[in-house]
Amino acid sequence: MQIGDKLFDFKLPATDGNTYSKFTYADRYALLIIVSCNQCRYANAYWSRIVKMWEKFEDDAIGIMIINGNDAEHNPEDSFDNMETLSSTYFKGKFPYLYDETQSVIKALGAKRTPEVFLFNSKRELVYKGAIDDSWENEFAVTNVYLEDAIECTLDGLDVDYPEIPAVGCSIKWKADIL
Repeated sequence: MQIGDKLFDFKLPATDGNTYSKFTYADRYALLIIVSCNQCRYANAYWSRIVKMWEKFEDDAIGIMIINGNDAEHNPEDSFDNMETLSSTYFKGKFPYLYDETQSVIKALGAKRTPEVFLFNSKRELVYKGAIDDSWENEFAVTNVYLEDAIECTLDGLDVDYPEIPAVGCSIKWKADIL
């Protein structure tokens, strides 16, 4: 997806037993989709930061969904069962962890890495994509909070200053027939 593109329709199952779509958070001013997984060290470094960010914006202004689309056949750590364990450990019902078994949603988003974020405004137009911040290794060394800045601009109705910052992380583990 390119900046300005509208979010496409999708339906994915989540670890909480529900199915989610682009309409799930229709009442929110913004929708954040984070493409992530269970086993990537980059993704794991961000779990606590994502929870803190959710707590900062938990006033129902933004909906957050995390999507795992890695091929669990070749990476068993990314199985749905392991997603349920991770979700109950870190997220504790704060936001849904969706499973894209066919990889169609993450492919349509244009995701390349885990984690990689896609922020949509109230019209569900893509306004930011890419990195969460500038220091995956150490949250205390962060000097640029790209995603938080983009969220604040979006909630204020402003254009995002830097709408695309390349994501840093593990490559998505694609199924052989997707490549």
